[in-house]
Amino acid sequence: MDAARAARRMRARVLIGSLIGSSIEWYDYLLYGTVAPLVFAPRFFPSSDPLVGLLLAYASFAFPFFIRPLGGVLFSHLGDRVGRKQSLVLTLVLMGVATTLIGCLPDYAAIGPAAPVLLIGLRLVQGLGIGGEWGGALLLAVESATPGRRGLFGSVPQMGITIGMLLGSLALTLAGLLPEEDFQAWGWRVPFLLSAALVGFGLWIRHGIEETPAFRAAREAGRIARVPIVETLRKHKKAVLLAVGLKVVETAPFYVFSTFVISYVTQFAGLPKEAALHAVMVGALVCTVAIPLLGALADRVGRRPLYIGGTLAMMLFAAPYFWLLSLGSAWTVMLATVVALGLLWAPVTAVLGTLFSEIFSTEVRYTGVSLGYQLGAALAGGTAPLVATVLLDLSGGHWWPVAAYIAGAGLVSLVCILLVRETRDRALD
Repeated sequence: MDAARAARRMRARVLIGSLIGSSIEWYDYLLYGTVAPLVFAPRFFPSSDPLVGLLLAYASFAFPFFIRPLGGVLFSHLGDRVGRKQSLVLTLVLMGVATTLIGCLPDYAAIGPAAPVLLIGLRLVQGLGIGGEWGGALLLAVESATPGRRGLFGSVPQMGITIGMLLGSLALTLAGLLPEEDFQAWGWRVPFLLSAALVGFGLWIRHGIEETPAFRAAREAGRIARVPIVETLRKHKKAVLLAVGLKVVETAPFYVFSTFVISYVTQFAGLPKEAALHAVMVGALVCTVAIPLLGALADRVGRRPLYIGGTLAMMLFAAPYFWLLSLGSAWTVMLATVVALGLLWAPVTAVLGTLFSEIFSTEVRYTGVSLGYQLGAALAGGTAPLVATVLLDLSGGHWWPVAAYIAGAGLVSLVCILLVRETRDRALD
């Protein structure tokens, strides 16, 4: 009985450690996307044309997505060779230091072109950290799951995405209570500086967590890949390509619903930034509650039905989503965001991590899930606000090309999910 109780406590600690670390990492990362149109565009990328400044700010948001696969390869190599835990400690520290330093950066008026250069440099460091964090946090949970509960366990790290977004939006909302002059001068820095305290808390939580049973079994059996990236590309090339495609609909719409929406609402719907921030906060809260419920449901009905249902729903809602935003009402912005982010995106992200982990074998699982996830994020995620802004400008402010873009992302992922068999009953070998 004591051994069983100890095992339950360790699983609970693993889940908390996976969730807390993931939440902090995504708080750090998504905070930038929220601040980009509000602060970084005018203060770090000044231009006589506001659109140019916004495009440059979103470009700086996109750059790290292309280095995330490198971070995934570097830290997953450590995770597949040495263990999941050690890799996760390094990624957490890397993200926290970079985010804290962003909060200390002088702007363009103070140091000229060095300001955007340093900002982009720190963003690249963030990209390295998040590239390795997600796969480790996911496997920490999935590989520790009890039989029949991998869907639930695998959904817990995904809650960190929306919790991080919720924390970032809350911090910015509180900072936004300051007069606009104070917010622009120093208020926006406070949420970035808070990252130092959050990282310390996250490291404390992760202290004492054991290595996952699946990795320990692979290590004891001598099934440790000498060069995980080589083994992954040699034996799991198809799985990596499918993972990239499956990620597209989970990432492109997400950055439209959570990041691009802020600039759209303020510049095209004529509403204050608070309307978008409040909507994103509520949508993130609804999504956070929905994700574990949907993860548990996936253990009963399978991963594919939830993924397909969520994808089709997002494709069909793309046009009504922008129509609601364009009405220029805070309530319709709230409704659109809660439905899109909180209800329709949730089933896809709830099963994505578990689905990824079940199509790779243990010795290369960290590398496989990280590579597929981060390549998909690089191709379709970080570029989404930039692409949406360009499409909106080319169409003279009409939203229909952006809605078509979301529908196109869904079509790519639908093709990929049809090529994946149901993985609910597959063993983690």
